[in-house]
Amino acid sequence: MNIAIVGYGLEGQAAYNYYKDKGTITICDVNHVDVPEGTYLQSGPNYLADLSRFDVIVRSPAVKPNALVEASGRDILEKVTSNTNEFIKVSPTRNIIGVTGTKGKGTTSTLITKIIEKLGKRVFLGGNIGLPALDLLKEGIKQEDWVVLELSSYQLIDANISPHIGVCLMIEPEHLDWHADIDEYYNAKTNLFRHQNSDDIAIYYALSEGSRRIASTSKGFKLPYMDKPGAIIKDDNFVIGNEIICSVTDLKLLGKHNWQNVAAAITASWQVERNPLAFKEAITGFSGLPYRLEFRGEKDNVRYYDDSFSSAPPAALAAIEAIPGKKVLILGGYERNLPLEDFANGIKQNLDNIRQLLLIGQSAQRLARVLDSVGVKLYTVSEDKIMEEIVNKARQFTKPGDAVVLSPGFASFDMFTNFIDRGNKFNQAVDKL
Repeated sequence: MNIAIVGYGLEGQAAYNYYKDKGTITICDVNHVDVPEGTYLQSGPNYLADLSRFDVIVRSPAVKPNALVEASGRDILEKVTSNTNEFIKVSPTRNIIGVTGTKGKGTTSTLITKIIEKLGKRVFLGGNIGLPALDLLKEGIKQEDWVVLELSSYQLIDANISPHIGVCLMIEPEHLDWHADIDEYYNAKTNLFRHQNSDDIAIYYALSEGSRRIASTSKGFKLPYMDKPGAIIKDDNFVIGNEIICSVTDLKLLGKHNWQNVAAAITASWQVERNPLAFKEAITGFSGLPYRLEFRGEKDNVRYYDDSFSSAPPAALAAIEAIPGKKVLILGGYERNLPLEDFANGIKQNLDNIRQLLLIGQSAQRLARVLDSVGVKLYTVSEDKIMEEIVNKARQFTKPGDAVVLSPGFASFDMFTNFIDRGNKFNQAVDKL
């Protein structure tokens, strides 16, 4: 069998490990990458040339299906698969929970995993977090085990098989620099449910019209959360059925936006086994993931929070609401020309919680203009490119009891390799204070 692996990042490498004994492998990557011995490389501007000669084409998430079509015609899609498709197809267990949404996927997926662990079952976490899906097969998964997959729109855009349980969180416009339009983004998410059967389960956020619409394509049982019969919040408690799981005040997770994620995790895990005590122990013991509202310490009576994962305006608004007290907020980054009017109005409504906005990156000037247009003047545009200088400038605006929060609301690619690089540089700068 003649196999092409298109894109040689983490998922491409996982695909190689899975397919290497199944045929002749060619790595197709726009960059000149190091490939294993005995493997062919097709790189450079013509890395997608002559794909029709392959029997199987494994697409990595960064590569758009349309790019394959433009290179070789629409018929080429019949040969295309992915980590996600192949894993669900060959997985030793059908107990797969897929989680998608605009924000909160990593937190929700991890919390589901921790709950299932507390239930005493073997569970594996992968996809867009942890291990690539095909690498999970090396972990010795058994029929009775559970798998949780965080799935992005890049991974779902050509998904032709759906997991037993799908979870769709809040949906908002995102990744419009990659997707052709908002409809393509929504349709990609829909593939999480589109191929489900009547005995499958589609869990969705009841208060999100987009989430509800996406889950409606499932042939399975539709189950909302933040509405019965899924998990709800009643009298400040998480409740499902007649069982109280815990109080919202017991959470270590910051922010009311995380209440949605907890309710989603409860609703999904309730389908595995119903043990309220195990749920409570898992939920109240979980303090969140790195780079997501992560408390990094206090210096001179000023608290510092790393929310570098915040790559869209709604996430920055959530950080403003989640972190108590006045704060200096570091905003801005890679310019994707997303609409900013709602973001600016959201900031205006929260000015009582803001000491100063420090605008950085490509987006800084446009964001400043939009803030001006709604009457927000509490900002400074920074030309600094080094995080240590940015943090020191933010510190100058603080008063005792304040917080400095890196919650950019934009992607990182103008100044940093990715959100991890951005967060690490922020943390290093804080450590030097």
